[in-house]
Amino acid sequence: MLIVKKFGGSSVADKERIFNVANRCVEEYKKGNEVIVVLSAMGDTTDDLIAKAKEINPEATKRELDMLLTTGEQISVSLMAMALNALGVPAVSLNAFQVQMHSTSRYGNARFKRIDSERIQHELDAKKIVVVTGFQGVNKYEDYTTLGRGGSDTTAVAIAAALHADSCEIYTDVEGVYTADPRVVPNARKIQEISYDEMLELASLGARVLHNRSVEMAKKYGVQLIVRSSLNREEGTLVKEVVKMEKLLVSGVAADRNTARISAIGVEDRPGVAFRIFNTLAKNNINVDIILQSVGRDGTKDISFTVAEDDVKEAIAVLEKNKDALTIREIKHKDDVAKLSVVGAGMMSNPGVAAKMFEALFNAGVNINMISTSEIRITVLVDEIDMDRAMVAVHDGFGLGEGL
Repeated sequence: MLIVKKFGGSSVADKERIFNVANRCVEEYKKGNEVIVVLSAMGDTTDDLIAKAKEINPEATKRELDMLLTTGEQISVSLMAMALNALGVPAVSLNAFQVQMHSTSRYGNARFKRIDSERIQHELDAKKIVVVTGFQGVNKYEDYTTLGRGGSDTTAVAIAAALHADSCEIYTDVEGVYTADPRVVPNARKIQEISYDEMLELASLGARVLHNRSVEMAKKYGVQLIVRSSLNREEGTLVKEVVKMEKLLVSGVAADRNTARISAIGVEDRPGVAFRIFNTLAKNNINVDIILQSVGRDGTKDISFTVAEDDVKEAIAVLEKNKDALTIREIKHKDDVAKLSVVGAGMMSNPGVAAKMFEALFNAGVNINMISTSEIRITVLVDEIDMDRAMVAVHDGFGLGEGL
C-alpha cells in the first residue's frame, strides 16, 4: 500500500514531536507500506518569518515573501529525514522544485497545475520514506510560490492523487473533525464520518481542520481522507463521498473571524451596475461571499458584501480607483465582524432549519447583520464580539453536543 501522511506545524514543533512523527512513519514503513510524508513548517516558524519580513519591509512583495516562507518547510523536511535516518530507515527530503510541483504564478495563493511523480516514485522504488515540503509549488518562471495558509493539506492530497495512493492521512493537534471548535464549545463532539460536500463547506467557512482546496481536490480525484491526531492513537474522522445514513440534520457549526464587510453606498439603481462591481473585484482576484442589496430608492441602492480580512485594503483600493465608473457615492467597511455557519446535507429536505438557527441567536441576544444560504449551509454575519456566544447557542440549539 502507498500511504501519504501529512503533519502540521504543531506536530513537528520540536525534537520530541519530530521523533514522535518519525516513529509513526517507521511503524507504517515496517508493515511493508510505501510512505510519503508531507510537512508544514515547524511550530510558529511561518508566523515568525512573516514578522521578520515586516520588520525589514512592511510592503514586501508577495514574490519575496514566498521566497522567504518556503524556507520553513525545507527546514522541517530535512530534519525529519535526519530523524528517520537516525532510526535506521532510509529517507530523503524533497522540496517543490526537486519534485517539480508545478503551480500557477499567483504568489501567496497559487494553485497546482500538475505534479511530476517520477522523482518521488524513483525514491520509493529505492525503498526510502519520501519527505516532501507542503505549502509550496514552482511557477513557470521557476520561482517558489505558496498555496495559502493550510496549503500543506492540498499538497498531500495532490500527491496522493498523482500517485494513486491508497490512503491520505491528515494529522493535526485535534482528534478529527468536530461539530464545532472544541476550544469554544466544550461539548463539541467528534464526527466519525463526513461527506466531501459537508467538509468542503465547513473548511470554507472557517473550520480550520482542513484546507478547503484540499477537500475540493480530494472530491475531484476520489482521494479518501482521514483526519486524526498526531499526539495520540485515537481513530479520526473519515472524509469520503457517501457516509452512513444516520445523518443528522446539521453536521457542524463553523466560525470565520477572518472576514470584513464592505458597503458600496449610493450606487445607481439600473441593470449591470452590480455585475460591473463584482466583475471588477473578480478581475483583481478578490473573492466575495455574502452579498446584500438594498431596495432601490431615489434612483440609487446600497450593495454590501463580505471579503476576507486580508483582502479588505486591496478591495477598497480597487473600488476607489473605479468609483466614478461604478457610480459609487461612498465606500464604507467594517472589520469587527465574523461569519457563523451551520452545515449539513440533512438540511436540504428539512424545513425550519433557518428558523431554529435564528431562534437560538435571538435567545442569546445576538444580532444578525447579513444572511446567506445554500442547499447545505446557512451563514450569518454577526459582530465579532458576539461570535463565541453565538456559536455555543447555535450548537446547543441543534443538539449537536448530544450523543447519537
